[in-house]
Amino acid sequence: MNFLKYNKMAWDHQVESKNRWTVPVSPEEIANARKGNWSVVLTPSKPVPMSWFPQHNGLFQNTKILALASGGGQQAPLFAAAGADVTVFDYSPKQLGQDKMVADREGLKITCVEGDMRDLSDLKSESFDFIFHPCSNSFVPDIQPVWQEAFRVLKKNGTMIAGIVNPIVYAIDPDLDQKGTAQLKYKIPYSDLTSLSDDERKRYTDKNEPLCFGHTMEDQLGGQMKAGFHMIGLYEDTWGQDTESTGALNKFISCFTATRSLKP
Repeated sequence: MNFLKYNKMAWDHQVESKNRWTVPVSPEEIANARKGNWSVVLTPSKPVPMSWFPQHNGLFQNTKILALASGGGQQAPLFAAAGADVTVFDYSPKQLGQDKMVADREGLKITCVEGDMRDLSDLKSESFDFIFHPCSNSFVPDIQPVWQEAFRVLKKNGTMIAGIVNPIVYAIDPDLDQKGTAQLKYKIPYSDLTSLSDDERKRYTDKNEPLCFGHTMEDQLGGQMKAGFHMIGLYEDTWGQDTESTGALNKFISCFTATRSLKP
């Protein structure tokens, strides 16, 4: 299976199905962002601290932001409304379409680029002040190229903030998890392509859900440092009140991590 082709189709389908990560921000949210009043998440529920952004009183000045694998019309339009020069890079045309729709509706300038997050060759080296990268690297099997490319396109003294899925999420039996039992079943690193039987994979493909990959913490945290980043911030998060996603595991551990990293 060509996972890139499949995931592009799957995320386009998620837009049509109004998945929570594909619903664009409202005119009211844009109006507030123009005044410096906005908030975004890297992980499911906890807002990113404003101190993690290169802003002053909620407004950006001469700041170039890359929203990496972050289409959906949610974060990029808020950054643009708050004064940033924003580029959204995403593999799903319909996710990018959400950003274009908000930009047209609100008179915002947002550059949209379609592509694989592991290959940013369309973007110049050291061209961004800040990178916003939500929990998207779970949709590619190898993430070191993501960190390497992010480091390349970021300016010196620029920062990248990234959302990370704890690999234990993929080690648990999903059927038992929803029934209240957190039981280990799969080995990490995990892949929907190779860790599952054909019948197990249909659990996702029959519903046109994106294929996922569970990366080790060494690859997710250590990989950033291997690329050259200095990690300067970290917090954990849970599914929060998302009852559709919350299973037994959420009761025992925070399943998500947000990191802030500096390019020295």
